[in-house]
Amino acid sequence: MENLVNKNLEKGIQLDFQKEMSYGDYLHLDKILSSQHRLSSHHDEMLFIIIHQTSELWMKLILHEVNAAIECIRRNELEPSFKMLSRVSRIQQQLIQSWSVLSTLTPSEYMQFRDKLGHSSGFQSYQNRLIEFALGNKNARTLAVYQHQPELYPVMVGALNEPSIYDAAISALVAHGLSVDEEALNRDWSQNYEPNASVEAAWLTVYRNTDQYWDLYELAEKLVDIGNQQQLWRFNHMTTVERIIGNKIGTGGSSGVTYLKKVLDHQFFPELLSLRTKL
Repeated sequence: MENLVNKNLEKGIQLDFQKEMSYGDYLHLDKILSSQHRLSSHHDEMLFIIIHQTSELWMKLILHEVNAAIECIRRNELEPSFKMLSRVSRIQQQLIQSWSVLSTLTPSEYMQFRDKLGHSSGFQSYQNRLIEFALGNKNARTLAVYQHQPELYPVMVGALNEPSIYDAAISALVAHGLSVDEEALNRDWSQNYEPNASVEAAWLTVYRNTDQYWDLYELAEKLVDIGNQQQLWRFNHMTTVERIIGNKIGTGGSSGVTYLKKVLDHQFFPELLSLRTKL
């Protein structure tokens, strides 16, 4: 049988992995593919688990790219950040699409295993919280759910107190000679970003003089892309939850759809949107 298989393959293809690293070894597929543990016997719980696990992997990559982009912007090396931010928006599209897969789960099917989740909830996703922090949506109260994790909690507190990518972009405005109020440059990073008139004026200058400030203009549009995609992800999250559980209380204790609708009221990078009215 082995000889028959070998005859049908190109001679250069590696077949012996007794002493070589294989595809599965490199990706640690034994760990990844053995990490789906259903708590019920219901067929569709596998879908529920895999959607959320793969989403967390995509979020890990978003954080990898966003944090690297922030470092580039801080060094006033804007061009390398553009590729990273473009990749982030593509990853967000994958996350948005995942909701359409989860929406194939009907209310009747979900109710067969929902009680097995206990109080676990997507609200507790620390990577999603880190993404929101990195984009400027800060809320110290959300950290309470991580207090039971002594290794994670300090990381979350540190992220809360770090400048967001938008704070880095505002500093880049100043590095390019544009004027921004001190209160927008040296604020309490743990607080949610609030619109500032001087920041809007600086971005308006960029958009009215794109040839002179092309890199800043490009950066701004990359941020708008990411902000829009994050809002779409939030919206699709809300509509999927509404489709599956209606207005039930969330497993984590939130008001469910009502809470997710309130989240949509938050706006990322507000001056990059408000300036469009004034151009």
